[in-house]
Amino acid sequence: MRIDIITVLPELLRSPFDESIIKRARAKGIAVINIINLRDYSTDKHKNVDDYQFGGGAGMVMMIEPVYNCIMHLTSERAYDEIIYTSPDGIRFTQPVANELSMKENLIILAGHYKGIDQRIRDHLITREISVGDYVLTGGELPAAVITDAIVRLLPGAISDAESALSDSFQDSLLAPPVYTRPSNFRGWNVPDILTGGNTPAIEKWRFEEALRITREKRPDLLGEES
Repeated sequence: MRIDIITVLPELLRSPFDESIIKRARAKGIAVINIINLRDYSTDKHKNVDDYQFGGGAGMVMMIEPVYNCIMHLTSERAYDEIIYTSPDGIRFTQPVANELSMKENLIILAGHYKGIDQRIRDHLITREISVGDYVLTGGELPAAVITDAIVRLLPGAISDAESALSDSFQDSLLAPPVYTRPSNFRGWNVPDILTGGNTPAIEKWRFEEALRITREKRPDLLGEES
């Protein structure tokens, strides 16, 4: 998979992709992640990529020309399955969305900034708008990192234990059950006996029931229930 991230703050994105699972996936060639500086596509002598909005109002807007130039350059080199814009008014990013995107081959993620991008880019070039939550961040770089992380960890070979990704929270619309490790008794705090008894069917039944209980208590909306 190839993910090209367009940003006005490239340095903000380098560290998250140079550690842990994402770093290993890149080293194995499972994922190619390119961080593209939007200013490289500005024709302004000062490399500005923002301007005042028509009609007045607070805040600057990402200019149409550098964004257009960048996307046209990328799409001239390969076909992209999605051109994603990180925006507070996009669809909510969920595990099913991550699962779907992980099946794609080439993605562009445009990290929003300032007051947003010129609407004409959204109207004519963007294929999907995604929000990571009902709040506003300084820019779309952190959402772009979140989206990329959630996608890449699902790619075959990114995680050595593939079953681990499939049993994560939200994969089956349930939160994860409690997990424990050694020692089984720590200062009188004991691991549930069922987990140390070796009865695999009983353990799986307990885990499902616990996942259901926790989801009902913490996120009843995932079950279609009232909070």
